[in-house]
Amino acid sequence: MADRTAVIIGARGGVGAALADALDLGSSYANVIRLHRESDLPVDILDEASIATAAASLADTQPPVQLVIVATGLLHSAGKGPEKSLRELEPDWMMQNYHVNAVGPALVAKHFLPIMAKQGPICFAALSARVGSISDNSLGGWHSYRASKSALNMLIRNIAIEWQRKNPQSIIVGLHPGTVETTLSAPFKGNPAHERFTPARAAKSLLGVLQQLKPEQSGQIFAYDGTPIAP
Repeated sequence: MADRTAVIIGARGGVGAALADALDLGSSYANVIRLHRESDLPVDILDEASIATAAASLADTQPPVQLVIVATGLLHSAGKGPEKSLRELEPDWMMQNYHVNAVGPALVAKHFLPIMAKQGPICFAALSARVGSISDNSLGGWHSYRASKSALNMLIRNIAIEWQRKNPQSIIVGLHPGTVETTLSAPFKGNPAHERFTPARAAKSLLGVLQQLKPEQSGQIFAYDGTPIAP
């Protein structure tokens, strides 16, 4: 078994739990740490102090942390969903999308990247979405979700550029898992255009993508089948 540790942020969600399960079943990581709001080391994506505390607690973990995946996200909540028109825009809902989908993962990067190896391969990934692509947007709508994922994609690019100066073998990417059978996608089951995956299948595909990536691909967004998603 490899001498390294993986950390999953949001490991209680459908995709996050499946990613942790798949890593536990594999032989690439000696230790898989599952973090969420109710874990022994609690992490709330909206609470920077909890993120900082968790990172500090894992700074001397042995084997060292080599992989961090942020598997959190917001598309809808009770009584609120993605907007279909401008008249539905609400500042509070927009900011909630930004906080969960962009600010939270960026704060995880802020505190967790410094505890990862300064030399040698490391990988930081966050779940993004194809709808965050500006050039791929032909339908419109879903204003807050699209914009927050676009912001995440830009942050991933920025962080990747900065971190390759610190560790040339670092890989920092966004991952589009496709439409997965989770509570996040549950209200949108009626769309027959979207192929749907079980969390286990999505996790296997995403981990397969990560295994194939090279440092020169850092800063990009990749779909579950390994194809890059245009900005």
